[in-house]
Amino acid sequence: MAALAPHQRRLLAEQGLASHPLVTAEQIHGAEIAIVEEPSVKPIPGVDGLLTMTRGITLGISVADCAPVWIVARDGSAGALLHSGKKGTESGIVPRGIRELCARTGLPPSGLSVTIGPCIRPPCYEIDFAAEIRRQAEGEGVLEIHDEEICTACHPERYYSYRREKGMTGRMLATLTLG
Repeated sequence: MAALAPHQRRLLAEQGLASHPLVTAEQIHGAEIAIVEEPSVKPIPGVDGLLTMTRGITLGISVADCAPVWIVARDGSAGALLHSGKKGTESGIVPRGIRELCARTGLPPSGLSVTIGPCIRPPCYEIDFAAEIRRQAEGEGVLEIHDEEICTACHPERYYSYRREKGMTGRMLATLTLG
C-alpha cells in the first residue's frame, strides 16, 4: 500500500485534487460510516464508509475485489463513498449509507444516485454481492443506480484482484470529491 501512495497522489494531482486533503477509512469489512467534516491525516478507525457535505475534501477507499459504492445527492450537496464486499453488503452498509445521507440532507432516496464500481463477480466469485447492492439500493427507494458490471478478476491488465492474485496484490483507490 505504501508503494502505491506516490502513484495515487500523482493521479489525484492530475485530476486537480492535489490541494484537497485525502481522508480514508480503516476498512474492517463492516458497516460503520464516519461523517467527515474536516481533514484527517490517519485513516478513520473502525469504518468502511465515509460521508461528507464538506467541499474541498477528497474521500478515499481502497479496493481489490470489494465494490466501491458512491452514493451522491443529485443536487451535489453531499456524498458517501463505501467499501462493500461480501461482509459489508451482508451487514447492510449501503442501506445504512443511503439512510444516513437522506437524514443529513433531508433528501428522499429518489434524490440520490448510486454507482457500483468494478468488483469481483460470478463466475470468478460464488456470491454476486454487486447484485445484492443494487437490490438493497432499490429497496431503499433509490431510482438512479449505475453499475459498471466489470469484474476485477477478469481484467488483470486493468484491475487488482485479491482473489485472483491470492492476496499478493495492490489496491485501487476510489475517490469522491464534492465540486
